[in-house]
Amino acid sequence: MIMSAPAASSELERAIDPWLTHMRWRRDFARWRERRINQEAYQSERLARLEQIAGRLDGLRVLDLGAGMGGFAVAAALRGARVVACEYNLAYCWITTLRAERHCLSLPVINAAGEALPLPDSAFDAVVCWDVIEHVQSPDEVLNEIARVLRPGGVALMTVINRRAWIDPHYHMRGINWLPRSWAEWLIARRGRAKQGAAFRDMQRLSDMHYFEYHAFVALAARHGFNVRDLREDDLLRGTLYSPKPVRRIVRAALRRLGLERAAYRLQRDWYTSMFELGLIRQ
Repeated sequence: MIMSAPAASSELERAIDPWLTHMRWRRDFARWRERRINQEAYQSERLARLEQIAGRLDGLRVLDLGAGMGGFAVAAALRGARVVACEYNLAYCWITTLRAERHCLSLPVINAAGEALPLPDSAFDAVVCWDVIEHVQSPDEVLNEIARVLRPGGVALMTVINRRAWIDPHYHMRGINWLPRSWAEWLIARRGRAKQGAAFRDMQRLSDMHYFEYHAFVALAARHGFNVRDLREDDLLRGTLYSPKPVRRIVRAALRRLGLERAAYRLQRDWYTSMFELGLIRQ
């Protein structure tokens, strides 16, 4: 039975809270929790990114692979995209359904692993796969499935964690990716940032996750018939890459005048940045 919007909203908040308790160490926990509960309201950048690479959203066939709590799937559906949300965590599937119901949306949600999608070949114009590939069992098999369900010329938007990331995006700690994994996990536990006691069943440790050097991931994607674009480098070349800190803007301007901005960007991407934001175009 479909709930009323107010009932779905109340149930949504109750369903989300058990999945947030392990992050109470965050200084911004209250604000972070609010963004999780109202996730669909904070998707403007990702919607713009999808529109930039895939074109008009209205009528676009989109698979949200690893949809999580459904914020992007609901936001894209509200913009007129024909979205299917796919999520491995069954509780997240329910959260996504509740999020859709509070907007009176009937959103298809399937519970499946990315390595074996119960979907037909060439069924989608675009696949979005954000904050997912590091958590799967086999990135190789997931890329194979993404290629299969995309039409020729279709696009996948994906984030990939840098194996050399200086600030780890999961644990918000500096330098741990430059340490042996056993040392890093000892530090994570000592800082109280491990996931023990959380609602997750898979309890993935840092050593279980798949982080990639940039060129290694590009080579892996190419084996599945994808051309890879670094979307932030595209922004750089268009002059739209934003640096929030004034000192960085000054340094970038100086590098630009010397003709070194792109080389410096690539050096930072390979050896420092936390995450790559990539567009994969199916040949």
